[in-house]
Amino acid sequence: MRRTAVILLTALLVCSCDLFSGVIHDGKVVAKVGSRKLYSTDVERYIPSGLSAEDSTRLAAQYINSWAAEQLYLDVAQKELSKQELDVTSELEDYRRSLLKYRYEQAYVNQRLDTAITPSQTESYFESHKDRFVLKVPIVKARFMSFAADSPILPEIKKKISSKKPAEIVAADSLAFSSALRYTDFGGSWVDAGVVAREFGTDYASLLSGLKDGCYESLSPSGEVQIAIISDIMKAGQTGPVEYYTQSIKDILLSARKQQLLSKLEKDLLSRAKADEEFVIY
Repeated sequence: MRRTAVILLTALLVCSCDLFSGVIHDGKVVAKVGSRKLYSTDVERYIPSGLSAEDSTRLAAQYINSWAAEQLYLDVAQKELSKQELDVTSELEDYRRSLLKYRYEQAYVNQRLDTAITPSQTESYFESHKDRFVLKVPIVKARFMSFAADSPILPEIKKKISSKKPAEIVAADSLAFSSALRYTDFGGSWVDAGVVAREFGTDYASLLSGLKDGCYESLSPSGEVQIAIISDIMKAGQTGPVEYYTQSIKDILLSARKQQLLSKLEKDLLSRAKADEEFVIY
């Protein structure tokens, strides 16, 4: 299908555009700009398998036109730029050096980085930088569930959920887990209130203002009864709990360790080079 689409598209382009006139040669060349040729195999590699003929044709057209534009830019640049502007030797060498340095740094860090972050290290960083962990949006502990509107167990679940007895709430939760069309407790962790609100197609302000005894209920466009149980809320402007920021803190600590390793690497390289008299300052 992909090959057929490419051939059909090529035929259309050849017929309709002077740029591609005479580009087909034994079914292999699909386009050319000057002496440079684009082959069907190049285009086919760009197109994922399993696409319809229409989508394959569209992607083939996109690739062919992008390729042609790149060749034309190159042509006009070579004609219009000065000899000095055409000389990219220095830039290429700078890029080569930067790329090699980056690759070595990555290998060096990967071999030496201690990725273990203990809870005490996380807690210590959190306590020392609490001003960085003020909530910008409310966070909640929540469970979301969705039921068919005619579900026979829905009335029982809604009754137990609204109970003041913890045992009944637990029973309702267990029943929902086994019978709901969809059920998630977000890992039992704190989550951005907007994440829960999106399950209902609304915003977190509407979600929180619509809570009734910690419960928010709505009917989805497909007719499902959607329910969120909010067991805890922390408002924007408060310092969030350390567990909410655990992954962020780990990323910060790992980044600091990487920078320390790279700083040490640079100092060690300079020190060894000076000691070996490979690096001399006059």
